[in-house]
This record gives sequence, C-alpha cells and structure tokens, in this order.
Amino acid sequence: MSTAIDERSLDTLFRTARTHNGWQDKPVPESLVRQVFDLAKMGPTSANCSPMRVVFVTTAAGKERLKPALSAGNLDKTMAAPVTAIIAQDTQFYEHLPKLFPHADAKSWFTGNDAMIQATMVRNSTLQGAYLMIAARALGLDCGPMSGFDLKKVDAEFFPDGRFQTNFLCNLGYGDPAKLFGRSPRFDFDDVCSFA
Repeated sequence: MSTAIDERSLDTLFRTARTHNGWQDKPVPESLVRQVFDLAKMGPTSANCSPMRVVFVTTAAGKERLKPALSAGNLDKTMAAPVTAIIAQDTQFYEHLPKLFPHADAKSWFTGNDAMIQATMVRNSTLQGAYLMIAARALGLDCGPMSGFDLKKVDAEFFPDGRFQTNFLCNLGYGDPAKLFGRSPRFDFDDVCSFA
C-alpha cells in the first residue's frame, strides 16, 4: 500500500482523463459494470456506512424514463451514452450498520438524528460516486458526471417510495475524443491550499 502507482495509471485516473460529452457506439457489458462497482465499494466511508445506491440505466426503455428529467444540455449525450448511472443515497443507510460496522452500535448514533443522517448520507454517497468514477476509469471506461437534471423527477420515476434520493448522474462508456471541450483551468496548490 505504500508504493505509488505508475505514471501511466496516474494519467488514466486523473491527468489525461476527461469529462466526456460524446460517446462511441460501443456497448459496455454488464460484467464490466459489476467490476466497476466491486472496485468502488472498497473506497472508505465513515463507519463503513456505504449509503450509495445505484441504478445503471442501460436500456432504451430506461433512458426514456430518464429523459423527461434531463436538461437540454444533457439530453443528447445521455441518450447516446451506453450507461447512465443514477447515483443515489439510502436515507435509511444506518439500518445496515449492524452488518457493515459490527464492532460498535453505530446504528444508535443515527437513529432519530436527522441532521447527522443527512450530512453523513450526502457526504459519503458523494464520495462513493467519485470512487465509482475512478473505478470506471481504472477499468478503461470514460465518465461524464452531471448535475443538470430535475432531482424530483428522477426520484419520482426511479425511487417512488422515497427511501432512496438521487445525488447525481454519471454517463459511462467509451468517450468520443472528437467531442471533448478544451481542458478547463485548475487551481495551483498555493491558490487554494495552506498548512497549519
């Protein structure tokens, strides 16, 4: 665990990886989607709470269900993507803590504490969504995360009982480099970081 990964791997995960807006007409097999999740689930969450829930939208019928919730700018690229992951969060994630964190009564930390449930759920499902993207890149897929959609419409269509709530969407597949925008600037370390 103390050995840095090689330069090519760093490029794949971060330096040359891009947010894709266009997709090659190349399917993503279910077996690969499962591998992506099996890597992503290993990322750390507080008290191993693992609140992320995912619907992998892969069919034409599933895309039609998602379509009314998409903003105009995200419509075409989402319809063309082989997979759209609905990254959601379980509002009752703490019910699973006796299994996921068995060495303490972690469920009691959350029961009746709505503020703590909300903060923990959103923070950790977002982290897990990021792990999912890194796992996808590590396994040769490209990613296109999005916020431009109607959360309430997605929740009503895919999570009507209200237990799960959508966090964000992420298209997955094999990106079309011809449809990439130029890379946007990033901050330098000294612009946003300090030591204390």
